[in-house]
Amino acid sequence: MFQQNLSLTVDAVVFGYDAKDGLSVLLIKRLLAPFKGHWALPGGFLLAGESLEKAVERELEEETGIKVNYLEQLYTFGKPDRDPRKHVVTVAYYGLVRRNLFELYAATDAEDAQWFNIKELPPLAFDHNDIFKMALERLRGKIAYQPIGFELLDEEFPLPDLHRLYETLYGKKIDRRNFSKKILQLDILEDLNKFQPHAGRGRPSKLYKFNRAKYFALKAEGMVFEV
Repeated sequence: MFQQNLSLTVDAVVFGYDAKDGLSVLLIKRLLAPFKGHWALPGGFLLAGESLEKAVERELEEETGIKVNYLEQLYTFGKPDRDPRKHVVTVAYYGLVRRNLFELYAATDAEDAQWFNIKELPPLAFDHNDIFKMALERLRGKIAYQPIGFELLDEEFPLPDLHRLYETLYGKKIDRRNFSKKILQLDILEDLNKFQPHAGRGRPSKLYKFNRAKYFALKAEGMVFEV
């Protein structure tokens, strides 16, 4: 039987990365009950006549001030007791952004918006910890066959930055020489013939750019990138 007081929301697990702080997730501090003052994933109720994709994009911009180019539907969470107000079903998404492209600001029903390292998350409202864990596992699984990690890097980057990103995502050490050999053999990186400015000792690192055309050609052939 259809439940008349059933509501639909969207939530977003947005990952950001930089070489200094590692992999982070975007959280908002709730301004309103329930869980007032608690940290949570950005999200909110679907408006009448609004698509799921438009809803999650709107909530992200309203609550945090960011726009995400890469958003993918994750899963639908619908346990009857996941929201103390009533039965609320949420469609969760995960996204990837370059942190340095945005200045966060909180608005609407968010008191604050901040990046948190994935290893140092505060207690989360609702079932958002379960949503976060599933998004992280999905991200780790997907980078083996689709280089979505490039969405987290600057447009121009040295190979050591890409290597550190993969180590962070997998949560383990990866042999640097083998990693560089494999990624270069895929021929999806464009050598920019310039070097990263550096301070201190050591040779400067060459800069590369992700070649999307070559990647999509390999993807059509069923490319798998395992490190």
